[in-house]
Amino acid sequence: MSKIYLVEDEKALRDLLVSYLKDAGYQVTSFEDGLQAKNHIKDKPDLWILDIMLPGIDGYSLINEIKKLSANIPVIFMSARSAELDRVIGLEMGSDDYLPKPFLPRELVLRVNRILQKERLPKENTILKIGTCNFNRQNRTINSNDKEIQLTVKEFDILNYLVINKGLAISRTQIIDKVWGADYFGSERVVDDTIKRLRKKVPELPLSSIYGYGYILKVE
Repeated sequence: MSKIYLVEDEKALRDLLVSYLKDAGYQVTSFEDGLQAKNHIKDKPDLWILDIMLPGIDGYSLINEIKKLSANIPVIFMSARSAELDRVIGLEMGSDDYLPKPFLPRELVLRVNRILQKERLPKENTILKIGTCNFNRQNRTINSNDKEIQLTVKEFDILNYLVINKGLAISRTQIIDKVWGADYFGSERVVDDTIKRLRKKVPELPLSSIYGYGYILKVE
């Protein structure tokens, strides 16, 4: 049973989300403020769900501490503030998904399912050459200039999808459907933001934009 840690200071919403997640078969521990949650980062749950505005320590500070300990632990951000700004900042800090409030609890469950199901899939033990980089699908890393770079869940999923379709033009809609799922209700900008972050981490990737359409991983 996957273990989820949820951090939300609004009791009614916290209890509602915990109830939905438990009904979906997850083991859920909840915290009402950032300080409580910080004391349990070393527990290494399978997934964190963080509100951004929290008493004590905010969600941004928490994700920094979580990713320092283990970059592979997925994080979903929630926020009632400026959705566009928080989404971009959250992605830059390593979050794997973002839900602007208000949202339906069922939508959160669907996104949790998608992330954790992918984490349970068998990992291929092949190391693939992408330009001057080595893409390790087992470890979810890229080696570039003798430096190992850890990828988040969504960064890995997008790159893996583009690798499978290397040399083909892939639309943003195709990426959304494959990586976020057909039930995703957000903006396609999440694709651009994630790829922007991926390029910042690994500028050597032979990954090109197709104006008004999507992306292509070039064949050498």
